Amino acid sequence: VQLQAFGGGSVQAGGSLRLSCAASERTFSSLVVGWFRRAPGKERELVARISRNGASTHYADSVKGRFIVSRSNIKNTVYLQMSGLKPEDTAVYSCAATSTIYTMATTDHQYSYWGQGTEVTVSS
Repeated sequence: VQLQAFGGGSVQAGGSLRLSCAASERTFSSLVVGWFRRAPGKERELVARISRNGASTHYADSVKGRFIVSRSNIKNTVYLQMSGLKPEDTAVYSCAATSTIYTMATTDHQYSYWGQGTEVTVSS
């Protein structure tokens, strides 16, 4: 499965962006998807993940209440709606997918398929 993330950009604090992660195959619907980010000088962080049917989602505390992850298996796409952006959200965001069960998909080591990153810059 090939993944492509896009939608990054530069915004001011308080602004919004929507990232998209498009998959090349319909088998995407059988995969758990996570959004990761890596800020300069920091380790990669799982900010959100979504179950195969979209019924379950989980967020890092740092983005809870501001980010929403969703998916359309018809369109083979997962979205990350980011609102109330802060300068500390500045990072390269990547999407990844895994066949691991949802409750175990909590670290980057669990994810087999990765898209290239898209850069998000939030200015104060």
